[in-house]
Amino acid sequence: MRIIEIIEKKRDGHILTAEEIEFFIHGYVDGDIPDYQAAALLMAILLCGMDDDETGALTLAMAHSGEMLTLQDIAPLVVDKHSTGGVGDKVSLVVTPTVAACGLPVGKMSGRGLGFSGGTLDKLESIPGYRSDLTVAEFKAQLQQVGLVLSGQSVNLAPADGKLYALRDVTGTVPSLPLIVSSIMSKKIAAGADAIVLDVKVGTGAFMKTLDDARALAEGMVRIGKRVGRRVTALISDMNQPLGRAVGNALEVREAIAALHGEEVVDFREHCLVVAGEMLLLGGKVDTVEAGIDLAAQTIASGAAWEKFREWIAAQGGDVRYVDDPIRLPHARIVETVVASRSGFLAHIQADEIGMTVVSLGGGREQKGDLIDYAVGVEIHVKVGDRVEVGQPLFTLYANDEGKCATAMQRLLRSLGFSEAPVVPLPLFYDRIQ
Repeated sequence: MRIIEIIEKKRDGHILTAEEIEFFIHGYVDGDIPDYQAAALLMAILLCGMDDDETGALTLAMAHSGEMLTLQDIAPLVVDKHSTGGVGDKVSLVVTPTVAACGLPVGKMSGRGLGFSGGTLDKLESIPGYRSDLTVAEFKAQLQQVGLVLSGQSVNLAPADGKLYALRDVTGTVPSLPLIVSSIMSKKIAAGADAIVLDVKVGTGAFMKTLDDARALAEGMVRIGKRVGRRVTALISDMNQPLGRAVGNALEVREAIAALHGEEVVDFREHCLVVAGEMLLLGGKVDTVEAGIDLAAQTIASGAAWEKFREWIAAQGGDVRYVDDPIRLPHARIVETVVASRSGFLAHIQADEIGMTVVSLGGGREQKGDLIDYAVGVEIHVKVGDRVEVGQPLFTLYANDEGKCATAMQRLLRSLGFSEAPVVPLPLFYDRIQ
């Protein structure tokens, strides 16, 4: 079997066998297949697609490319959640400690930023000392001791996805349905969670731009989960504007900490409560989503979620002084607030432009291996449907480079659209798939 023949076969629109897919995955992980050939096959997959059998074979090959974690010796049921990526999506930072504080263990493997979408690990690593490279033994020990662990992919868990994830980010192959399905579900299968809530984003700030595409992704992941005996629920949520106010690593950590202290950014808080409620339902802690939402809200209000957050961060080496006093987190040298030059109703926010603005400031990666500037970002002060008056703050820009700041400011202004007539606010969720 030769990799060039597999590339050509998929390039020409043919279906790959499970054996061919396994050959590719194992060859890439072992270093026998170089990045440039892997990138060629990824592009062929993006352009030609994969059917369910191919996607299932790819997912399982990636999951089995390393160690398969079994967590039944830790707890009878472990839950997980995953977002398909968005702008300002810091939901895991609030939801996972909330659910864990309710007595439901959460074992989660997360990723880094892809394109305009921020990565949970990048956000957490803005906290000095936070370790995202746990070994399998450390992952299991922390899950048992703390009830919550959030790590990157170790060299032993789904290593194929770790390599492909970074390659997709810099080769224009992120928005491929089978690659997204296999990336997400291979991690979940390898990490051993029994029940998984999937937060599938749709809109300008998501990889899925239409509801049809988002449903196809959600249904594909639910089918894969069912094949391997996992409980899976998928929520389809809006990403036509940033979630919450903050976009940027340290800024988002601050906003998550504020939420855990009960401060409200309405769309962000409500989103977190719904996802937590679904996890609590799937994990058998409650009988309805509504009861799960109520339990999550009570857990935040009591301070138990915040205490679990601190315990989790400390367990993974994070310096809790930086979360107890978030002003210590990285902060930008340049802070500029831009106000409205006209009145009207905010009709749209081009969420992907907000995300790419943060990348251009250094808050994301334009090339594989780029260093992250944790301090930079954007704070959005308005939401779609809001009435805006002249002189009202629209956004605040956090930067460390004068030239990049000026360019970013113009880009942000172009991302906003106004209407003289009232505009209906955007929904948080569109659908729920089990």
